[in-house]
Amino acid sequence: MQQWLKAGVVEDGRFAPTEEGAPQGGVISPLLMNVALHGMETAAGVRYYDTGTNAGKTVPSCPVVVRYADDLLALCHSRAQAEQVKARLAEWLAPRGLVFNQDKTRITHLEAGVDFLGFSIHRYANGKLLTKPSNDAVRRIRRRLSAEAKALRGANADAVISKLNPIIRGWSAYYRIGVSKRVFNALDAQVWRLVYKWARLTHPNKSTRWVIARYFGKFNPARQDGWVFGSQETGFYLRKFAWTPIVRHRMVAGTASPDDPSLTDYWTQRRRRSNPPMDTTTLRLLRAQHGRCPLCRGLLLHADREPQSPHEWKQWLTATRKAVRRHAVTAWGAGTPDERVATRLIHAHCHRRPNGNGKDPQHLPAREPPGLA
Repeated sequence: MQQWLKAGVVEDGRFAPTEEGAPQGGVISPLLMNVALHGMETAAGVRYYDTGTNAGKTVPSCPVVVRYADDLLALCHSRAQAEQVKARLAEWLAPRGLVFNQDKTRITHLEAGVDFLGFSIHRYANGKLLTKPSNDAVRRIRRRLSAEAKALRGANADAVISKLNPIIRGWSAYYRIGVSKRVFNALDAQVWRLVYKWARLTHPNKSTRWVIARYFGKFNPARQDGWVFGSQETGFYLRKFAWTPIVRHRMVAGTASPDDPSLTDYWTQRRRRSNPPMDTTTLRLLRAQHGRCPLCRGLLLHADREPQSPHEWKQWLTATRKAVRRHAVTAWGAGTPDERVATRLIHAHCHRRPNGNGKDPQHLPAREPPGLA
């Protein structure tokens, strides 16, 4: 990694040396922070059982530290312990040239709630602990949806759908691990108001009945919902936040790190146990094909790690939609009365690869998986 940091950068055909530092927000930043902050748990006084049935679990009465890059959350049993952990970490960070951001660092009780990585962690009076999308995160997505809908005035329905769908998919995929169903429904109500307002402004001289009949209906054949926004010309439709099922987060075992090469099998099995946010038909085909393209036998989905933010989920889902297509493939008996056609997922570039005649007679016209639209 040290060699990589000093290798220089080529941009617009020009070489620029990198004598120090890394780009702000670069992909290497989380790894650099993991290297620089390795050992923080030990410095905070976190201890784990090494053997026995409790191996990997924290020892009672000791604090628990959760960190992603430079965001840190320390869970303590008392305010005195929290003050002690803060002092220990401040002393540990000083030789590394790092200090706490005092504006963002505070000690609070879980009953008052705390925000971390876009989630609000709150313990209620009945003892129940819930993790929900934070109010700040909800306000940000509301403002973004409103801004995008306003910018799309004058565009057609397909442009509205293609712009909002990736945002909805990415945000709901990230927050599906929390108690988010009520927030999803509230956001769906806002999106409906936004697209309805867009439709009325697009056709100011048409009646409400005409606008609803043109842009709302049962566009999603998998759901009996007559209020789905869609395009009559193409059949494309705007998905809803609430269509993303809630999937509870699975705790990571002990000190397991994705950067540890000896735990590659553990993280691979962990990813296999959690389904990506796609429709049931696409997931069924992925399982039936063991995640591989029937033409090149390569993996259909590539993810060394799960996306860690709504923006990363949006990028991953968009890239997957472009790379994977659903096709009707002739399974057997081609050209005979016994001909059968089976649906398979294949790479988009594999479908574009012609045979000797410049055509591919084994495949019928492509369909984009609805779970990836």
